[in-house]
Amino acid sequence: MTIRKVALLTAGGFAPCLSSAVGGLIERYTELAPDIEIIAYENGYQGLLTGRYRTITPAVREKAHLLHSYGGSPVGNSRVKLTNAKDLVKRGLTSEGEDPLMVAAIRLTIDGVDVLHTIGGDDTSLTAADLARYLKDNDYDLTVVGLPKTIDNDIVPIRQSLGAWTAAEQGSRFAQNVVAEHNANVKTLLVHEVMGRHCGWLTAATAQKYREWLDSREWLPEIGLDRAAWDIHAVYLPEAEFDIEREAERLREVMDRVGNVTIFVSEGAGVDTIVAEMERSGQDVPRDPFGHVKLDLVNPGAWLAKQFAAKLGAEKVMVQKSGYYSRSAPPNPDDLMLIKSMTDYAVECALRGESGVIGHDEEHGGQLRAVEFDRLRGGKQFDLTTDWFTEMLSEIGQPRAVPAAVAAAH
Repeated sequence: MTIRKVALLTAGGFAPCLSSAVGGLIERYTELAPDIEIIAYENGYQGLLTGRYRTITPAVREKAHLLHSYGGSPVGNSRVKLTNAKDLVKRGLTSEGEDPLMVAAIRLTIDGVDVLHTIGGDDTSLTAADLARYLKDNDYDLTVVGLPKTIDNDIVPIRQSLGAWTAAEQGSRFAQNVVAEHNANVKTLLVHEVMGRHCGWLTAATAQKYREWLDSREWLPEIGLDRAAWDIHAVYLPEAEFDIEREAERLREVMDRVGNVTIFVSEGAGVDTIVAEMERSGQDVPRDPFGHVKLDLVNPGAWLAKQFAAKLGAEKVMVQKSGYYSRSAPPNPDDLMLIKSMTDYAVECALRGESGVIGHDEEHGGQLRAVEFDRLRGGKQFDLTTDWFTEMLSEIGQPRAVPAAVAAAH
């Protein structure tokens, strides 16, 4: 297949890789096939449906390296599900009776696109899979190559998604200032809510990075600069069951002894309980176009803080969220290396007409390859038996994590 034009888009929530991945794709095409035209659809699949795009000019190609030092996305994002026709009609992106997948396919044909690169998380990748399937079934000659972006690191079977390492590092940096508030009042309860709907990897990794920072500091407990007060006292993940009453008893002892309690919690931890309570009381549960509960409106961190506050005798309660701070950061050196390897390989796959989502395939020995779309799924769970995680729980005095499914069975 002769490739004349390539399109790219970024979609879903931000992660510390989008700008850099755009830059990496532009750089690699310029190196290997400088005659191929490149366009970037604005605001993800929304721009694809409406035909809004930017042309990558020679000036942009020359300075594409600048994109590696910025967070966010230069071409904009949106949350659009191409199989949710009702939502797209409501938003004015398609008309009643139109098949959004057909609208997208026609637009790609009109624009003369031979290769489409999608940069996004599990929803973006699964939407790309829907589009790739439609294109194949309807004889559209187009290659779709995705890049895995999600700070949750929860795409099956991809080992490490772009931006997740940086998000954990940035969440730790956020916590370093937030936890300094621990003695601004007597008996302070601090809840640091970290992004992670189904997967607790980011919360666990953020806690680990934060505790590495603690280990690097020198302390002076004689004046009150005590590591125990700056430490994390509990880590709650969506995959793990925890007994609020038992944990309250344990943390009450910490509050009495140390003078404060700090909890790291995934935004998805306890959501099923919160939703059940809302539905029992007749409240509407807010959901996005993909059917996911809108966690910012349900506010799990505040709910958890409310459950613990009275039980711990807290005189001040603070709930802080690091998500937007973490996900819009520029990538760190580790992520830059991962982005470089994946964008280079994505272009190579595109040039030979191989579709899929680029990643180290855990079901193929960790090989970097184009993972077939029909093998992708979201919601990969964090392994609660991971050595560094179990060691961390032991050090902070928290009982070993029990998988929620196991706890429910008993």
